[in-house]
Amino acid sequence: MLARSNIFILLCFSLACNSQVNNSGLSISQPGGLRILVVQKDYPLLKILLPGQSISDRGIEVEFPEHITGVNEKNNQVEHLYLTTARNQNKRTLPVWHVESNVIRYETSFGQIEMTATAELEKDGVGFIYKLTNHSDTSFRNIQAVTCVKLYSVFSDTMLERTYVHHADGFDLLASETPARLTMPLQKWLPCRYLVSYTWPVPAKQIEKGSDSITRYYKSRKVDKPFIATFSHDKKWIAATYTKQTGNLWTNPERSCQHADPAVNLKGGETKILELKTFIVRGNLEQVLEMVNTEMKK
Repeated sequence: MLARSNIFILLCFSLACNSQVNNSGLSISQPGGLRILVVQKDYPLLKILLPGQSISDRGIEVEFPEHITGVNEKNNQVEHLYLTTARNQNKRTLPVWHVESNVIRYETSFGQIEMTATAELEKDGVGFIYKLTNHSDTSFRNIQAVTCVKLYSVFSDTMLERTYVHHADGFDLLASETPARLTMPLQKWLPCRYLVSYTWPVPAKQIEKGSDSITRYYKSRKVDKPFIATFSHDKKWIAATYTKQTGNLWTNPERSCQHADPAVNLKGGETKILELKTFIVRGNLEQVLEMVNTEMKK
């Protein structure tokens, strides 16, 4: 466990945690710490603000989730149970929201699949939990609640100069193998995705352009820890998104988003949990690594 002298913990776990409903919607906060606000209720979008950040600041936006996707084992086809861009075409019930102490959650359903989504303020960041219950006789393989953690504002890193991952020999910039990005015209760099494998095989081609005209860059070696970390502009804060089980980590530099999306197999009649966490702390990369190591032992 980290000594308090080694890192400034953002969130004070006291009984003084506040929850409220205001003009911005549902929110929770802790004195002197982070705040979470619900920006949109029908399309679940959260905003995380650092201590002292104005409510008008864009902060960190979290699509909670961006989509629910899995492989339908009856037809072996990828199926989007929910997709933010589909909006009114989604076959789901409207979310029912609840706020209590340091937790914001909602319940919804996609046909015969029920989901409870929970965002919890913790002492070192925000934990996200998705509970999925399948009441159908259809099994889904590799089902994900893809959560887009968009690091606007003080963390934005379009050229990936402050975004790191961890390999067996230590930390390295996610985009270290693409030094040309720092001098190429922005319109050539964007749109792109930068990906690194964790459990999945490293692709044979390190650069490829998809049918969507988005260039994808793949790091040539795997990470040994499933998290991606970005320094703030002043390098005083770190935001790092982690999950215990994922195939890869990736970012869309235009959003400076972080993806560490866990996946499970969900059979008919089963209930499964998907969990990830975004650490938001003052400190250095080694301290975040220690936090991740602690989480991995749980």
